[in-house]
Amino acid sequence: MTDNSNTIFSAAHRVDVVFDFLQRGSNTGYIGEKISQLEHALQAALFATQSKADNETVLAALLHDIGQFCSPPELNQMLVDSSDLKDDEEDPEDDSFAKKQVSVGVMGHEKLGASYLKRLGFSQKICDLVESHVVAKRYLTAVDPDYYAALSDASKQSLKFQGGPFSEEEVQAFESDPLFQQKVQLRKWDDASKVVGLETPGLDAY
Repeated sequence: MTDNSNTIFSAAHRVDVVFDFLQRGSNTGYIGEKISQLEHALQAALFATQSKADNETVLAALLHDIGQFCSPPELNQMLVDSSDLKDDEEDPEDDSFAKKQVSVGVMGHEKLGASYLKRLGFSQKICDLVESHVVAKRYLTAVDPDYYAALSDASKQSLKFQGGPFSEEEVQAFESDPLFQQKVQLRKWDDASKVVGLETPGLDAY
């Protein structure tokens, strides 16, 4: 029998590890928004549940940003000037404002998160959905100008690091993906999960 102890963990261990990461997100602001990373994750999972998504899709919604937590904070940060974020609370008249750089997320966090969840033994579908939430943004910005216009400043800035809108060939390839509809829907839940003060079930609900 092959020893999978380095890659496959008990269900209890998986829950403890990922919930610990998510709980830390209660002390971390969600990029460019007035909610925490944990609130963002719980809102995404709530919207998936309300849409009667299957359990794997709900978990993918909950864990879609796990890659922001499971890597060192200094790793591959997508840095932009404060002046590029119109919603930044600092005074743009301050001489240091334009010179200050802020992070709009970890570069490749979707791939880091999917790889991490796979090592923990999460299903391929969950990993695929987690990995897709950035490419789904690239798809939606290519096919829907209104979608791009509605993105937050931070999300527009991170898009530059993430490859920008899809080409026509990339759009066609993405639309042929068997999980295409679920990937797009997860991205829309992600975008909607920025509501200040929204009451959601806690982590123990999952």
